[in-house]
Amino acid sequence: MKTILTGGITAIEPVPSGTAEWYFGRSGNPGDLYEAQEQYQQGHLEGNSFCLIHYPDGTVYRPYIPKNAECMDTPVYFDGMIYFLIVNFEEQAIRIFRFDCHSHETAIHMELPLDAVKNCYNLKLHIRPLCLTRQGDDNRFEVIWPERISFAMDAHESFFLRDGEKLYFSRWQEEGDGADYRYWEETVVRNLSGEQTEVLPGDIRMMPNGELWHLK
Repeated sequence: MKTILTGGITAIEPVPSGTAEWYFGRSGNPGDLYEAQEQYQQGHLEGNSFCLIHYPDGTVYRPYIPKNAECMDTPVYFDGMIYFLIVNFEEQAIRIFRFDCHSHETAIHMELPLDAVKNCYNLKLHIRPLCLTRQGDDNRFEVIWPERISFAMDAHESFFLRDGEKLYFSRWQEEGDGADYRYWEETVVRNLSGEQTEVLPGDIRMMPNGELWHLK
């Protein structure tokens, strides 16, 4: 058994979006940025404890030490870098940091004022290309950066993947009642204007090598 000294972080998970080598762990305030924003507005928000772990050697890296009044969301891997989103509510700033998986150096990749978004509801990083998105509680989908995109979506849809100019949404459907009740899920593909271009049965998953698998 290998012991990994994480400084008290006792749960880890793979960094999403195309790597089998990197894991991340965190503790402290909730990872949900919207809940963290509410905590800050109520008076106090403690910073996360955060680490990256490389597999298979188990080396632990601490690319950033979040401060009080800051919260980070789930990191993503893209093209040899791990990007992580941190919102500083005191400084009213949204920052994307990048951790170079080869040099192990960390730098600010992008910064926006917090008022660039209505709130932090479902504010997340996605890739191909790296982008900052928001799915609001008003059934609107937004790309905040690097371009600005906004369009209405179905109330049963949830964005999960971008691949170039294709945006992938999971949508659940139901019909009938009692013995005739039927529930199913499908994948909706939209272009950057929000127009629906395909509806695929089943799900799309990105594998550790970056390949997309269609499960149907």
